Amino acid sequence: MEASAMGRADQRGRIDRSSLLPYYHQLKQLLVQEIEHRGLQPGDLLPGDNALCETYDVSRTVVRQALTELEFEGVIERVKGKGTYVARPKTAEGLVQSLTGLFEDVAARGGHLRSEVRTLLVVPADSQLAADLQIAPGDPVILLERLRFVEEQPWVLTVTHLPHALVPGLEHEDLSDRSLYAVLEETYGVRLARGRRSVEATVAPQQLASALGIAVGAPVLVLRSLSVDADGRPVESFVAYHRGDRSRFEVDLVRESTAPSRPSMIVTEGGA
Repeated sequence: MEASAMGRADQRGRIDRSSLLPYYHQLKQLLVQEIEHRGLQPGDLLPGDNALCETYDVSRTVVRQALTELEFEGVIERVKGKGTYVARPKTAEGLVQSLTGLFEDVAARGGHLRSEVRTLLVVPADSQLAADLQIAPGDPVILLERLRFVEEQPWVLTVTHLPHALVPGLEHEDLSDRSLYAVLEETYGVRLARGRRSVEATVAPQQLASALGIAVGAPVLVLRSLSVDADGRPVESFVAYHRGDRSRFEVDLVRESTAPSRPSMIVTEGGA
């Protein structure tokens, strides 16, 4: 659908000059209504700032504030030099409470996850990995690197390590369209019981940006995870690099009166 269709003065919705609601807030509501009314889809181009100023008889400042908030809320996305578009919905992943893999998370939301297996081989564990997996340095581990696509769009690059002794032969499995966790359970009888995950923000260097199809310096969410089985034996360590413009993490919180106090954020640089 052409952007001009929404930019023409179809005055079903107008700014109410007598309302106590700020103009930018009213404009946000009107734009969302227009997107829904016209059946615009993710990736459809929206009118430019000037067209919105004219259509709704508001200043550029009002338009910019409304668009800034809609972008922050994930309704639209703005591409410098190109325009404003209806945002593609971000793929959610559960971060806490439910120890699931990306395959299960995407499938549970009706999507399809495909993996491009870039590396799958046996390598010796370095000292840090050996400490994490509670094995000796130099012991063999499976190295699995996958570029993962949601609805054929590159979404996340994951680098996974598992002790080879737990999963002998995994290096020969086809993991392009299968859940790793399902393979662990069905083929090896290994079931993850609990784990710890952390998330941090960074920017994409050249190689990662190229893999994910984003610009160098674009925002990336880095998810780190270490999971163990019911006996407390480390099974899987991974680092996942998520496109910041396509991902969000959902966290379930429970307040328990007897729970010990723990910080929700630890600042390691520049903090006092």
